[in-house]
Amino acid sequence: MTPVLHSKISRHEPTSALDLALDFAERIHGVGLISVARFFGGAALKANGVQFGFVMKGSLYLKMDGEGRAAFEALGALPFQYSSRSETVTVTSYYEVPAQIIDESDTLALWAGRAYAAALKPKRGPKKQALPRKNHDSA
Repeated sequence: MTPVLHSKISRHEPTSALDLALDFAERIHGVGLISVARFFGGAALKANGVQFGFVMKGSLYLKMDGEGRAAFEALGALPFQYSSRSETVTVTSYYEVPAQIIDESDTLALWAGRAYAAALKPKRGPKKQALPRKNHDSA
């Protein structure tokens, strides 16, 4: 089992995203010391100080490079999206982890290792793709 650093977390407050991230962190091995910390409305997973994933709204997202992205898309996985005031933003560098991967701890650890390796690669080009928001006010 990988040691998990419980950074910046109080176990006495309701932290469902943090609790879920801690659960995932305890199941991931082979990437070093994993820390879990607040990340916007969720929780970040970091190995050796490098963020390789996060939990948001009950889902685990892992950092993906081209090969990993193609494999996740073949399994029906979608990239992380969020809405701003004027648009929906798609973050193509993080994909939701398919259930069949989450259900198998060894497979999850393998993909977490790939996500960590992707996070260590030098950054290239834009990662976000903005989509216009639909105007729901016009009827």
